[in-house]
Amino acid sequence: MTTTTALPADVRPAPPGALPIGVARIALELRLYLRDPGQVVFSFAYPVIMLLIFGSVFGGQTTGPGVRFEDYFLAGIAATGIMLTSFQAVGIAIAEERERGDLVRLQVLGTPPSSYVIGKAGQVVVTTAAQLAVLLTVASLAYDVPMPADAGRWFTFAWVAVLGILAGTVLGIAVSPFVGSARAASAGITGFSVVLQFFSGVFFVFAELPAWMQQVAAVFPLKWLTQGMRSVFLPDRAAAGEVAGSWEHGTTALVLVAWVIIGVMVCVRTFRWRRGEG
Repeated sequence: MTTTTALPADVRPAPPGALPIGVARIALELRLYLRDPGQVVFSFAYPVIMLLIFGSVFGGQTTGPGVRFEDYFLAGIAATGIMLTSFQAVGIAIAEERERGDLVRLQVLGTPPSSYVIGKAGQVVVTTAAQLAVLLTVASLAYDVPMPADAGRWFTFAWVAVLGILAGTVLGIAVSPFVGSARAASAGITGFSVVLQFFSGVFFVFAELPAWMQQVAAVFPLKWLTQGMRSVFLPDRAAAGEVAGSWEHGTTALVLVAWVIIGVMVCVRTFRWRRGEG
C-alpha cells in the first residue's frame, strides 16, 4: 500500500506573485478581446471612419496658416481613439464582467486586483498601438498627412499616448463601480465620452470653442491628450493658435500624470468584485 506524504509547508512552491499573474492575464485579455468581433471592428473602424468622413467633408480646408483640416483632425481622432479603447471600452467591459459573475470567479481563484488591472492595461496598450498604426497608415496614404520626420516628435507621441492610455484605463476601472448595470454603463460612459469629444477640440478647432467649454475641457485628460497629439502632427508655428500660445508639454504631462494618480487612488478604494459589495 502506497502512502502519500504532504510536503512540509516550508518546501511547498510559493504561489506566483501579482506581477506574473498580471502578465499572464495580458495574453488572456487579448484572446478575450479578439473573440468579440464587434468590439474589434468598432475600436479599429471608428477612428478610420471618422477620419474618412471628416476628411471628405472638410478636405482641402485650413484651420490656420498652412494647417490643413486633415492634419488638425488626425490629432483629435488619434486622441479619441485612445480614449475609446481605454476609458470607454474598459469601463463598459468591467461592468459587463461584474454583472456576468466573471469577477467573482476571479476572486474565488485568488486573483489579486492588481493582476487584473495589469491584464486590462496590457491589453489596452497592445490594441491601442495596433489601432493607432492603422489610423496613421490610412491618414498618410489617403490624405497625405505628413508623419513626423524627427525622433523628438515620435518621443512626444509615445509619452503622450502612454500617459493617455494609463489615465484612460485606470479611470475606466475607477468609474465602473458607479455606473450600475452593464446596460447603464454602456449608455452612460458612451454618452459622456461623446460629449467630452465635442468639448475637447476633437471635432472643432479648440481655440474657437466658447470659453466655458474650454474651461470645462481643461479639467479632463482628453483635452490635453488631443493638444499633445497636435504638437506631434502640426508644424511648430501652429502652436500660436493654441489658447496659451504654446503646446504646453509640461502642463500636458502634469495633468495626465495627475489623472493617473487620481484614477489609481479611486481604484484602490472602490474596486469591487461584486455589484453592491462594500
